Amino acid sequence: MTLWTAQDAATATGGEARGDWAVSGLSIDTRTLEPGDLFIALKAARDGHDFVVDALGKGAGAALVSRVPEGVDDDAPLLVVADVQAALEDLARAARARTSAKVIAITGSVGKTSTKDMMTHALRPQAKVHAAEKSYNNHWGVPLTLARMPRDADYAVIEIGMNHPGEIAPLSALARPHVAVVTTVGPVHLEAFDDGVPGIAREKAAIFSGLIEGGVAIYNADLEVSPILAHIAGPDAVSFGQSDGCDWRITALTASAAGINCVAQTPEGKVLFKLAAQGVHFGTNALSVLAACHAAGADLAQCTLALGSWTPPAGRGARIFVSLDPAHPELGIDLIDDAYNANPASVGAGLALLAASTPGPGGRLIAILGDMKELGPTETAMHADLARHPAMDAIDTVHCVGPLMGALHAELPGDQKGQHTPDAATLAGQAHHIVGPHDIVLVKGSLSMNMALLVDAIAELGHSEGTNSKR
Repeated sequence: MTLWTAQDAATATGGEARGDWAVSGLSIDTRTLEPGDLFIALKAARDGHDFVVDALGKGAGAALVSRVPEGVDDDAPLLVVADVQAALEDLARAARARTSAKVIAITGSVGKTSTKDMMTHALRPQAKVHAAEKSYNNHWGVPLTLARMPRDADYAVIEIGMNHPGEIAPLSALARPHVAVVTTVGPVHLEAFDDGVPGIAREKAAIFSGLIEGGVAIYNADLEVSPILAHIAGPDAVSFGQSDGCDWRITALTASAAGINCVAQTPEGKVLFKLAAQGVHFGTNALSVLAACHAAGADLAQCTLALGSWTPPAGRGARIFVSLDPAHPELGIDLIDDAYNANPASVGAGLALLAASTPGPGGRLIAILGDMKELGPTETAMHADLARHPAMDAIDTVHCVGPLMGALHAELPGDQKGQHTPDAATLAGQAHHIVGPHDIVLVKGSLSMNMALLVDAIAELGHSEGTNSKR
């Protein structure tokens, strides 16, 4: 399927098309490039122009460049523009203008990617859905996602993130969503916000500024900063959560080994839904998904049914059962892989999930926590404060990874204090000593802490089973 022709791309960007080419996709990385892709030579940690020859050699249909790199043939298929990033954004605007898809944009301090994946899963049985890959939610990820959008998509689910003030509004303006959702607001990237969480709330609510006329703003009403979200969202906004007065309100939530079952009161009456995932936060995010799908005109019953088969992806709350003895399938470790990212709110949710779990005979509840990054000048205190989280009372052992988590380790009582190592690799080498049969283990930390090494080390102790057992 042709995504962009040379003429269409040149018209969208004002660039010079060299050759009569057509591409079926877009790529910014030669390692994952597919034949027929338009290679985008972005300048990031490395200059993408250095990889154009390699991209064309791997079958790229053309390359988007601001100069012709050395070694590129005179007749190579190119789109030459003044600025590659600006041209990518131009392609995004053109793709958004030509589609009739309903666009749903999502942001939040916690749960953006999981909610985006959940929403895509809920919509796919009834329509053609285009969604962001992985966590493509920044200044290049959002335009890349939009520029990849097929003409015939019925829905597009766009994830929008930020590290600093002023990032979300222009990305939302690029997406021009029909529906915009704020999942939650918490102390993330605090070092960039002088006024703390209220400032983060205002930045997250900036996603509503890009809504098309008549668009629907949806926000979490269970937060201390919900009044800020509500004010910016406006009087016609839709609220969700567990608080009284929410437009979409969870009235009952029960957990089992198979997942969670929820009852919600909605504008469409009582709705029952389930998830093959555990954690109250997943239930709240699922409710926001149903509210957004409904606002976008999707069939609510089909979305509700589809949610029942959604499971969290690796690194974002996936449950893995590590079988230690094939002859005794019940003998193993229940591993919660939440290693992709961490902040006080998401770590609290993870601890609450762990505390609500019941280990097998002789088993323990074990938390393995890595440093939370970008929290600003109070980061040490925030790590120490985890020792006083209500869920900690139920957890048997806490292992800490990284210098910041040393503050938590120092606050833990002796019988709860596990190991403290400088990095994940050091603790991963001791995996066989720190976990055992019937344990339930949570692994969580910021991405740069590489906590996935611990997930892999524990999984390699036996025969992993589960939807997301392979990373």
